[in-house]
Amino acid sequence: MTDTRRRIAAFSLTACLALSLTACGGGREYTVPKAVCGVPLNEKTLEPFLFNGEKLEVTGGSVIETGTSGHGSCEIRVDGKRVVRLEVEKVDKLYDAMDPSEEFRFTNRKKMSGLPFDGSGALGDSNSMVSAGCSGDEVDYLIAYVSLDGEADGDVSQRREDLEAFTLDFVAKVKKELGCTA
Repeated sequence: MTDTRRRIAAFSLTACLALSLTACGGGREYTVPKAVCGVPLNEKTLEPFLFNGEKLEVTGGSVIETGTSGHGSCEIRVDGKRVVRLEVEKVDKLYDAMDPSEEFRFTNRKKMSGLPFDGSGALGDSNSMVSAGCSGDEVDYLIAYVSLDGEADGDVSQRREDLEAFTLDFVAKVKKELGCTA
């Protein structure tokens, strides 16, 4: 092998090694907390929406402690980019998630059927809304909204399936934290 070929081979090998080490440096460098927004978290249902990054942070307050406004919200962010936005409203009646007045929230809205609790739910490509009874000490009904990053990649039907699983788990945990009996 000539000196020129050795240098080219050495340079190529060094470049390949540097690229592979850079790729290894990626990944998920953060840990997912056990609870966010005042609600225990099921990492398995959140997993499909998480992406590689260095820092996971939760902004906003508890969705349970809504104060006098009756509304609480927070966001889960990775490296400053929103992954999921969670909102809960304490309300005085059951709202129909399929009502025409709620259509603006969704792209490709479909009714969520077979809810494991009394209520109404709707699912879009990156948003969901569930209105459910509570009959708790503080609240008779609640509405939960889940919004994913609108630029989320991947198969839309899979994302909708994952969003529905996350939403149902989230609403069940919110109801438990609020002491709902219905």
